[in-house]
Amino acid sequence: MNKDYVIENLKKQINEFDATAKMEKVGTVVEIGDGVARIVGLSEAMSYEMLEFFPVEKKDKEMASVFGVALNLEEDRIGAIILGAYEKIKEGDMVRATGNVLSVPVSENFIGRVIDPLGFPVDGKGAIISEKRYPIEKIAPGVITRKSVHQPLQTGIKVIDAMIPIGRGQRELIIGDRQTGKTAIAIDTIINQKGQNVKCIYVAIGQKESKVARIVAELEARGAMEYTTVVVAGASDPAPLSYIAPYAGCALGEYFMDKGEDVLIVYDDLSRHAWAYRQISLILRRPPGREAYPGDVFYIHSRLLERSAKLNENFGGGSMTALPIIETQAGDVSAYIPTNVISITDGQIYLEADLFYKGVRPALNAGISVSRVGGDAQTKAMKKVAGKLRLDIAQFRELEAFAQFGSDLDEDTRQRIGRGRRTVEILKQNQYEPMSVPNQVAIIYAVINGYLDDVAVENISKWEADFHKYLELNQKAVLNLISEKKELTDEIVAKLQAAIKEFKEIYQNGN
Repeated sequence: MNKDYVIENLKKQINEFDATAKMEKVGTVVEIGDGVARIVGLSEAMSYEMLEFFPVEKKDKEMASVFGVALNLEEDRIGAIILGAYEKIKEGDMVRATGNVLSVPVSENFIGRVIDPLGFPVDGKGAIISEKRYPIEKIAPGVITRKSVHQPLQTGIKVIDAMIPIGRGQRELIIGDRQTGKTAIAIDTIINQKGQNVKCIYVAIGQKESKVARIVAELEARGAMEYTTVVVAGASDPAPLSYIAPYAGCALGEYFMDKGEDVLIVYDDLSRHAWAYRQISLILRRPPGREAYPGDVFYIHSRLLERSAKLNENFGGGSMTALPIIETQAGDVSAYIPTNVISITDGQIYLEADLFYKGVRPALNAGISVSRVGGDAQTKAMKKVAGKLRLDIAQFRELEAFAQFGSDLDEDTRQRIGRGRRTVEILKQNQYEPMSVPNQVAIIYAVINGYLDDVAVENISKWEADFHKYLELNQKAVLNLISEKKELTDEIVAKLQAAIKEFKEIYQNGN
């Protein structure tokens, strides 16, 4: 019985034997170091094709696969970047071409998670199930598929929403020296998207893992991780992961945008991204140019940021808004990478170290900062109060500089300087305290129309805090009207003026 069973089993195996030859494209590692491998034998590899590395020695056969990406396609060899532990790869190891261009998994399940640039979770909350993959490199939407930016994306920061408005689908650069509050603006903007139906992606490029952990903890504490994904290429990770991180985050954002949803993506920061690309390029022996960057350093950022767009209704109507961050050295915005990214984006928010040290937070320089979308991304109510605000700030800066040279000033000049100082105080805002549009409109209307002229400058912040509490408790109807109508009609202006006057009486009597 046992003999017959063995014979039948052998017959079955012979019948099912597949004698067809299988061809695999393989190559050999001839040089490895610093996250870059040089390979011979893969003559048909594509640009950005995934490559799988296999150890030759038998003792390493159980080693997990290490993947790389073909970056340099030369005449007799390939230069590939290694996405992972390149120390495990040795000269002589085999390399297999997978036939697939580098892609990342995309899914709704990534919301609320912290992942690496390859889509693997790093938050210890288990695997992420996804059935779809998006290529990390993709041609940006064309002119026909786009629509002009017209919907505001509220940051919750008074000075930005009033003077440098950001629209859905815009690319607004945040630029400044280190430790001037660049990341703080981006995180506040993410926190302010709660209830706004906007998916958020925060890409940390070359950041310290401890800093990213603090940001994630803050987002969780404020309920922002419910709609946010964090992509991390830490400072201790190899340069190739920092290089692909923003493209991976962008691919995830495109998945949501293609579904007709609105996305906000933060690249923190593209200076480190350029450094990582420079490192890879120099090891690959690409010709260096200005500041040792390769000649296509402009293109790596332009092809990334151009993928942010507002799509028209025929293509789903989704949008992806980008907030790239660039770090300057001693305020030099004319350096190579800053000028490159400024020329790609639709405006910049310039944070000045001197203002930061004076206690003006956010330390935004209203003269250099600009939004090239302008009033198209503002509600009519905000546009009405913001026009006069920018003029008041500009006049104040000019008069303040002039007033330093003489104390004999006329009454009108003194009044303008006084109002300017109060306006600067009003535009100060603490971190993690984004403000709704109706509240912003109310306080800006109050200051530009002289209702705070009789309040001492040192008492402005307390006056504002009490004013917002008063509006929330006693004048909720006025805030609701501004929120619904999105413009300052004569009726709303009358009610707002009455509310401000009533509060002033209460405040003066209470003090």
